[in-house]
Amino acid sequence: MFGKKISLFNLIFIFLGGLAILFIISPIIGIYLHTSATDLYETSNDREVQASIGRTLLISLSGTLFFSLLAIPLAYMLARKSFTGKRLVSAIIDLPVIIPHSAAGIAILGFISRDTVIGQIAGYFGLNLIGNPIGIAFAMSFVSVPFLINSARDGFQTVPVRLEKAALTLGASPLRVFFTISLPLAWRSILSGFVLMFGRGMSEFGAVVIVAYHPMIAPVLIWERFTSFGLSYARPVSAVFILICLLFFIGLRYITIEKKKPHAQSS
Repeated sequence: MFGKKISLFNLIFIFLGGLAILFIISPIIGIYLHTSATDLYETSNDREVQASIGRTLLISLSGTLFFSLLAIPLAYMLARKSFTGKRLVSAIIDLPVIIPHSAAGIAILGFISRDTVIGQIAGYFGLNLIGNPIGIAFAMSFVSVPFLINSARDGFQTVPVRLEKAALTLGASPLRVFFTISLPLAWRSILSGFVLMFGRGMSEFGAVVIVAYHPMIAPVLIWERFTSFGLSYARPVSAVFILICLLFFIGLRYITIEKKKPHAQSS
């Protein structure tokens, strides 16, 4: 009976944890409490809002897919190889997370401008990356790719090395070992990182608005309506965008949840 009692220590931590949860959900609930059903309906049917949200999702997803081709091999190398400067590489990977978003936008702007190598290559194909969905994808991916790299690295670290070595001993190539053992066993962590990168990318504002004010993504549209018309015009767009983000996030997160297998009953 004594073991079922809640100690003062647990009560304090439950209270403090509850305050943290309340702090997270209260502003979101407040948005919907101050937004009428009519405003939500009209905003949902606003073509400018629909276009900006669709553009946001598509660009973030495209950037995530493209940069995952670079991030996953890097994550595997960090999980499996020891080399000089490994700690420095890990620190560089986390750099976009800690620098100001406006500074990130300036950095990306300098990286893709017409007088850079990337800008000149794009110009050769008749593209100007500034004010272009590709430039937006660069900005989104720059601030979000660390989430995928770190999550994938943690996933690969949980894969038993002995399994990979056994496959190599039996004559499998390193590439085959990666695709048949390492990747399948780490896929939940990789998918979790994919979801985090996708979600972080589509919520980016600071870096994107410097690289491309137009075409507008949803966070930029929310900012424009707030600065031009005020809170009452920006709030319904925020409510619709948050709802769509939550639906996507919950759906993708559900895939990554590993279902617990029931323990076998002993006779």
